Amino acid sequence: MPGHASSNIRNVVLAGHNATGKTSLAEALLAKTGAIQRQGKVDDGSSVCDFEPEEVRHHMSLSLALAPFEVGPVKVNLIDTPGYADFFDELRAACFAADLLVLVVSAVEGIQAQTLAAWELASELSLPRLVVVNKLDRERANFDRILTELVEQFGAGIAPLELPIGEEGDFHGIADLLTDTAILYDHGKPTNAPIPESISDLEHRVREQLVEGIVVGDDALMERYLDGEIPDPEQLEAALAKGVTSGTVFPVVCASALTGVGVDRIAALLTELAPSPIERPIVVTNESSQASEIPCDPSGPPIATVFKTIADPYVGKISLLRLVSGTLRPDTVLVNSRTHSEERLHVLQLLRGKEAVSISEAQAGDIVAVPKLSGTSTGDTLGLKGNTIFPRLPEPEPAVLSIAIRPRSKGDEDKLMTGIHRLQDEDPSLKVARVEETHQTLLSGTGETHLAVICERLQRKYGVEVETDEVLVAYRETITTEAQAEGKYKKQSGGHGQFGVADLKIEPLPRGGGFEFVDAIFGGAIPKQYLPAVEKGVLEAMAQGGPKGYPVVDVKVTCYDGKFHPVDSSEMSFKMAGSLAFKEAVAKGNPVVLEPISRLSVVVPSSMQGDVLGDLNSRRGRVQGTESLPGGRQRIVALVPTAEILRYAVDLRALTGARGRFLAEHDHYDTVPSNLTAKIGAVSTL
Repeated sequence: MPGHASSNIRNVVLAGHNATGKTSLAEALLAKTGAIQRQGKVDDGSSVCDFEPEEVRHHMSLSLALAPFEVGPVKVNLIDTPGYADFFDELRAACFAADLLVLVVSAVEGIQAQTLAAWELASELSLPRLVVVNKLDRERANFDRILTELVEQFGAGIAPLELPIGEEGDFHGIADLLTDTAILYDHGKPTNAPIPESISDLEHRVREQLVEGIVVGDDALMERYLDGEIPDPEQLEAALAKGVTSGTVFPVVCASALTGVGVDRIAALLTELAPSPIERPIVVTNESSQASEIPCDPSGPPIATVFKTIADPYVGKISLLRLVSGTLRPDTVLVNSRTHSEERLHVLQLLRGKEAVSISEAQAGDIVAVPKLSGTSTGDTLGLKGNTIFPRLPEPEPAVLSIAIRPRSKGDEDKLMTGIHRLQDEDPSLKVARVEETHQTLLSGTGETHLAVICERLQRKYGVEVETDEVLVAYRETITTEAQAEGKYKKQSGGHGQFGVADLKIEPLPRGGGFEFVDAIFGGAIPKQYLPAVEKGVLEAMAQGGPKGYPVVDVKVTCYDGKFHPVDSSEMSFKMAGSLAFKEAVAKGNPVVLEPISRLSVVVPSSMQGDVLGDLNSRRGRVQGTESLPGGRQRIVALVPTAEILRYAVDLRALTGARGRFLAEHDHYDTVPSNLTAKIGAVSTL
């Protein structure tokens, strides 16, 4: 299959809240344009885009999927993305490869949390936008209400190109404001007709506003309009396309993915209004972090960036590439700018869902799949030798929720870690770490559903069944007063015995002071060669824990006296003596439990600030400050005990309707209040 010219490529990402019908719209577009024979359904597993078993089971998209189709000579690389907050990283990755974001909004529910999140991301990336008001055939659907919400939330750039004809179950057509005609779908196929009399006045009024909004962005067109000349549809469309590309105009169209009303018009508009890759050069940085633009030139040097990796247990890694510049053909050899190693692109593929078709060529701006690039990961760039540019991929979502995991079958530890590392190739937001203090392996992600899906994929793809446990808090202990103790280790069992006595004084150090060992022996009470053994015994006792069983920290230990035997003393006897003395001294030093404190940065809508502050107060949080942010948001910074925010990702989502975001990082350790110490002690014995 030959490649498409760069000017005839449109890279489009579908975004929006969960259950707004993005995947159904993708299926409808594929069916209307002849890319597939019939429209698949999300619920029964026949969908092109939602083909993973986990997606069928959960009835929602969990990862991005490619759904390319053609309209005449134009190829549209459609990227369907999840709308659930846990999988927002899939949208971030897709936005790098896209030149237009199509925001799908439900005509029933209206603007929701992920609608706002997608819009903010597109705005941050200066990505052009088009809005589809979907589900206009549903009960309680209301286009006027949704349009008002869009204007109030996103500003005057919102420009309706269509009005619905009929309401709810009677939605059967659209009024095309550009051509001033109606398109009716009464018999399945679209037919042109005059604007119905019932909406004629409204249509003329809205069309006049649209025309005025379009001509304002074109001086020549504006001058002719002021002279009384009404631009024809082709002129309006050309001026509108410029506004879309510049990010000043955001068209709004009507549709029902289920009945097909308006879907063919959306397909046409994507070819007419979406910018080609030539109009949106990729911004890159070099090794000195200097920014520049790479023109989308098929005759330029080949440069391709991996924006997504798919981990297939049979095929291996499949890399999705956005071709920034040049032309690719099978068996092209390029160099990874990060590793400086060569990669041979044996096969170039066009992906449509899980279907892969080999292609003979891909030109700049296109999206291709390449299997088995073993040394290349998401975010890597391939180019000619000496290439040192790095396209700016959006940063992945931070991992905010953790679970403790272990393989159900003993001996599967290696298989578990191999599976996790392979899943990390396709999911950069997934983190894994071993916490030695609690002897747990923590799997961290963006939410409950994200982690549940990862566990399902570990079993399906890599045959590892996973058990999960609650995350244990890494408490510690320290002392608050000076104390002394003698440690004596004496053992006689025939022949040489064991004998060692160490006198220790322990003192508290400032929080974070760690450990300090002082040799204060005079007169050879303990020979010098045995003092390291005393220190080793102290360190082992610290690791074994204080009275509550948690590691002891922030102490100064002074060995000031002791006794030895010329025959029976040994390193082991003084190590035991040091351990015994330390444990006794800690018990005398008024020990306390320390808990980790996290610095929490929470960003929420201003209207929710009071609820979040109250919630943080109930978690023993100490607010450090607040800051107003653009878009009517507030940042709240607080110090909160880590034990109180282990499930904060879940709780904040419920509290704010998924409109709040946060980052947490360890800040310091502090004393646990005395009224909670007993509770912590009980937990540690489970």
